[in-house]
Parts: sequence; structure tokens; C-alpha cells
Amino acid sequence: MIPSAQPRPDGSYLIDGGDLGCARLLILLRDEAARLPDGAVVHLQTTDPVAPIDLPAWCRMTGHTYLGPMPDEGVPRYGVRISAAAAPTRPDAPWHRA
Repeated sequence: MIPSAQPRPDGSYLIDGGDLGCARLLILLRDEAARLPDGAVVHLQTTDPVAPIDLPAWCRMTGHTYLGPMPDEGVPRYGVRISAAAAPTRPDAPWHRA
């Protein structure tokens, strides 16, 4: 089952990426970002050790805003503010602009 963005009480959304690798995490985040409103904050939860490197780079490339690590709740979480004006990426390669 593919995880989806779950609303949180504080108005943000949680995506539990579990142990997905970089490419699958970015595809998941890209697809969920397309469904969320402009300005929404996503907390991406993942154990992928490369996430703190890949997420800021992906955000710079697409136009979303990387908010950095979120307060520790036992599993690493990283914040992203969604931009409706974000640049699209290739369907098969979320690390390349469309």
C-alpha cells in the first residue's frame, strides 16, 4: 500500500515514507504535493539516511521550500512547504525537471 498524506491536528500533513529509498520518496512526495493546497506543510517521515541531503536539493529544483528537520518524535521527519508554482518533474525521474 502506498502511503498518503494524513492531516495532523496542527494543520500540517504527515507522509510516512518508512524505509523507502530516495527515488521512491521523491515520487511519493511529488505526487502528494500535487494534491495539497499551496502553502501546506508536509512532514515527511523516513529512515532513509540520504533524505536530509536529497530533500533540500529537490526543493531547490522544484520551488517547494525545505523547512529542515522537524522535532524528534522517534523517527526522523523533515518539513516541506508546498508551492503551487512548483516546477514539474519527469514522471519516471522526480530528480529531473519535466
